[in-house]
Amino acid sequence: MERYLNLNGNSNVEAYSIHSTYIDVKFYGSYRIYRYSYESAGEDLVEEAKYLAERGYGLNSFIMNHMKYLYE
Repeated sequence: MERYLNLNGNSNVEAYSIHSTYIDVKFYGSYRIYRYSYESAGEDLVEEAKYLAERGYGLNSFIMNHMKYLYE
């Protein structure tokens, strides 16, 4: 997994891993890895999450507002 840049300084996302049809996300304080896939969350949401992860800004807010319970 790659450490999330957290450019805003207040994200709960610790790390992520991007794959062709899903993104894995680890949050601080959690032992669990959350997988958001095309199947569980939809291609558009997953692709936006990938973009935000690589950008290092906005991923936590996006997940909480649009994908919170859409993990596998």
